[in-house]
Amino acid sequence: MGRGSLAAPRLVLAWTLPLLAALGGVKAARADTDVLRIGIITDMSGQYSEGNGEGSVAAAQIAVEDFGPTVLGKRIEIISADHQNKPDIASTIVRNWIDTKGVDVVAEGVNSAVALAVQAVTRERNKIFLISGAGSSDLTGKSCSPTSVQWTYDTYASSNSTAKALVARGAKSWYFLTADYAFGHALERDAARAVEAAGGRIVGKVRHPFSNPDFSSFLLQAQSSPAQVIALANAGSDFANAIKQAHEFGLSQSDKIMAALQVTLTDSASLGLEVVQGALFTDSFYWDRTPETRAYAERFFARRKAMPTAYQAGVTSALTHYLKAVQAAGTTESAAVMAKMRDMPVNDFFAQSGKVRVDGRMVHDMYLMRFKKPSQSKGKWDLYELVATVPGDEAFRPLNEGGCPYVRN
Repeated sequence: MGRGSLAAPRLVLAWTLPLLAALGGVKAARADTDVLRIGIITDMSGQYSEGNGEGSVAAAQIAVEDFGPTVLGKRIEIISADHQNKPDIASTIVRNWIDTKGVDVVAEGVNSAVALAVQAVTRERNKIFLISGAGSSDLTGKSCSPTSVQWTYDTYASSNSTAKALVARGAKSWYFLTADYAFGHALERDAARAVEAAGGRIVGKVRHPFSNPDFSSFLLQAQSSPAQVIALANAGSDFANAIKQAHEFGLSQSDKIMAALQVTLTDSASLGLEVVQGALFTDSFYWDRTPETRAYAERFFARRKAMPTAYQAGVTSALTHYLKAVQAAGTTESAAVMAKMRDMPVNDFFAQSGKVRVDGRMVHDMYLMRFKKPSQSKGKWDLYELVATVPGDEAFRPLNEGGCPYVRN
């Protein structure tokens, strides 16, 4: 994974950002009153780059194309940068964007530790942050912000439906293999609560380093436990490495159930169905679910030669809703735009009757999925089958349980 240096973070310019910005024209950039500038902060070089990265920039471009090149007489432009999965680099980039480049809204933010750092900056600077790739439910809980929206999913919704479904099928004893950072901790916490609430129990857990190549010792501990379910509380290449090595160890052919608590389409495609077949998981978007999702996916595929992940689809949906709210508010001022975003329902290819709550959670239906058997698949991207639709109010944490200081009970 590319690390780089804090002194010179990798900056990727996209869309039609004026040459003056690339040449360091700070005063001119700040003086622009005829530009609405969108900043995409994402992982361009690390383990989340395939499911987010340049694809998230392409997703933002689709949103701008659909809306139109201007809003309130302002030309819409996109810049992007690689946060290298480092919170300090991310916060430095975003602070510079806001203070010197006139960025009006920040989007994406994959990696929960990064998103929490960026959210602190945007809250301080009173700018809107549209979170698509980061999953920690703390982003709308104790760390919530009046100027951010967590759009795509969170650890509560991803784990809740999967845990309930497995416990209901008799899989009541669980062992967690957890990524040792904010996202993994939140995913384990939220899944454990769901397991215990459904009548199951946690019999053990182990935490592994972020971006870990070798899971053999962790899997041996899980294999020797009495657990019926080995729950992978990780994502990206950590999930891919863990599930692949579990298959090699024969765990997927044993009496142990592998539970995928967070799945990314691109990781699944690269792993192949032979490795993941039959596993249940919960997701917020699948390209082949409806005519609308398929139409969006075809446009995305034409650009990226890959189907969109939920995170990338979320970028398009969130930015489209934001631009509509700017138009309706008649201003880019954050409080007014956020008020419109909460007032307006989300009805698009991503969500129907979605709603933005006061804690920043966009509530929408989630989908309990199962990986197909290889014999069922018609191609590389034909991976999931829908088991059940989970209504948004059941999938996401109740408003009064998150601990958001902006929520008055």
